[in-house]
Amino acid sequence: MAHEEIPGIDPAARPSGDGCAECLAGDGPGWWFHLRRCAACGHIGCCDSSPSQHGTKHAQAAEHPFLTSFEPGESWFWNIETDEYYDGPALPPPASHPTSQPTPGPQGKVPADWQLQLH
Repeated sequence: MAHEEIPGIDPAARPSGDGCAECLAGDGPGWWFHLRRCAACGHIGCCDSSPSQHGTKHAQAAEHPFLTSFEPGESWFWNIETDEYYDGPALPPPASHPTSQPTPGPQGKVPADWQLQLH
């Protein structure tokens, strides 16, 4: 089923990597709970439950209103400006981080008390 064009979603935007760009670069504690993909540019950031919340921070700073899940089996879009879910177009693969990557991740960086550090 074809989706109508939604301003703020670029159906050609490829993911920036397999994990949160900022966490992997050393910004914050370096681990995430779940990953989010910017639907405008493909930036991969961590979710709002993660300690650093890089996904929403990127979306706000870049004025890119739509995030989508970067988790296996999830295909929703979220508009950070309206707090609403949307159906959107298929984005270029991959649609999620590798299934071999643990959640939370990345492997070897998640503290034993990670559940106490969620937002």
